[in-house]
Amino acid sequence: MSEPKSNKLKARLPRGLADRGAAEITAQRRMLETIRQVFERYGFEPVETPQIEYTDALGKFLPDQDRPNEGVFSFQDEDEQWLSLRYDLTAPLARYVAENFDALPKPYRSYRAGYVYRNEKPGPGRFRQFMQFDADTVGSASMAADAEVCMMAADTMEALGIPRGSYVVKVNNRKVLDGVMEAIGIGGDENAGKRLTVLRAIDKLDRLGTDGVRLLLGAGRKDESGDFTKGAGLAANEIDYVVENLQGGRGFSFNTRSGGVEIHPKSVPPIDNVFSAGLSELDAIEKLCRAAGYDTDRIRIDPSVVRGLEYYTGPVYEIELTFPVEGEDGKPVRFGSVAGGGRYDGLVARFRGEPVPATGFSIGVSRLMAALQHLKKLDSKPEPGPVVVTVFDQDRIADYQKMVAALRQANIRAELYLGQGKFGAQMKYADKRGSPCVVIQGGDEKARGEVQIKDLIMGATLSATKDRDEYLKKQAEAQFAAPEGEVVDAVRKVLARHGVTWG
Repeated sequence: MSEPKSNKLKARLPRGLADRGAAEITAQRRMLETIRQVFERYGFEPVETPQIEYTDALGKFLPDQDRPNEGVFSFQDEDEQWLSLRYDLTAPLARYVAENFDALPKPYRSYRAGYVYRNEKPGPGRFRQFMQFDADTVGSASMAADAEVCMMAADTMEALGIPRGSYVVKVNNRKVLDGVMEAIGIGGDENAGKRLTVLRAIDKLDRLGTDGVRLLLGAGRKDESGDFTKGAGLAANEIDYVVENLQGGRGFSFNTRSGGVEIHPKSVPPIDNVFSAGLSELDAIEKLCRAAGYDTDRIRIDPSVVRGLEYYTGPVYEIELTFPVEGEDGKPVRFGSVAGGGRYDGLVARFRGEPVPATGFSIGVSRLMAALQHLKKLDSKPEPGPVVVTVFDQDRIADYQKMVAALRQANIRAELYLGQGKFGAQMKYADKRGSPCVVIQGGDEKARGEVQIKDLIMGATLSATKDRDEYLKKQAEAQFAAPEGEVVDAVRKVLARHGVTWG
């Protein structure tokens, strides 16, 4: 006779999502606070938008358009309106600015952090939910706004402890890239899809190298799993022209001393006006950054930067970490990009029907955290747990609760043990919580008007103490009596002994 099937649910996490514990959350909080301080030093203010927007407000700008809903999680409400989880923080900002346009100061400088969602195939380093931290200036067409974004990105990296020389802010311009597209004959609305395929191929240069990009510009490429990605179908000479422009190009070159742009008087094919305007904007950004003291070791022009999102219209930026890490094949590789952004002058205009210039950048929070942990610049240890007040007598819960309240009023994290375990179980609980000490009061201590303070940090070191006199001294310090009315001072003594603080 077969066993009856269990109705018990299987606890399982969907692919592409991750749970996070206290240590990671605490470390992330510290990192976000550092970023916030830099952004506010530049005059940016916080704003928050919902995680769900009308689908048409988000637009169709994602790089991955080969999947249902164009990479977005969508559903219909009771009014049959399509809603979507936001895929970035920029498109919702554009809606917010357009909806509150008259009330906001212009230019409007804001920052926001939050989770975004992608309906993409999960894989190593590819999640369906991840956090971004953005800063944007809306309402300024000046290249000074773009230069400031680059400077702020550099300052943020250094504030987080990433040393100069271990990061670089790379800058390009979509107008330059559009000029390259025009030069090989794929300009105009009728070639929009082909242009996007070319741009996405270029955007994979860091990951796939020149040979991989050439395949994607041509017939296509098969990856390690056997999946085939159809290419842009360019001719060999067109591929050569695009790849050459990734190194500086036939129409322009770079002054390696200053990072500036030099335009050749003759080029084949000729430079068009859009191309030239893009180069002039890059030159302006370069001059502004140098004037402010940001040299090419921090911010530099790089023609290989694309950014995958379709809404960029001018300068684009990428913050790359240049220190080596071990790749999947065991060989050293650069850590790569942790942030990026650019100018998107048409995004707010979708709602307003008039040009509204805007620029900004977005930090990939999880990826940046991984980089800081690799550099040992982020304390990933969990914060100390709370002081635990143990329970010896269930009839005296009110007495124990009074002690907990006194500790909390003194800004000491404390909790009353609420389980059913006896003293041994309570000690194990406090140890698992990472508590620095526990407060003990049984019947004998109550009769004497005392409490016992047990220092768990010092107690953990006793077994390693070999000298008998030293052992006895530590043992006496690890558990001591104090008057019940002085429980706060006694606990503070233990916290000070070990430098325990919270937040």
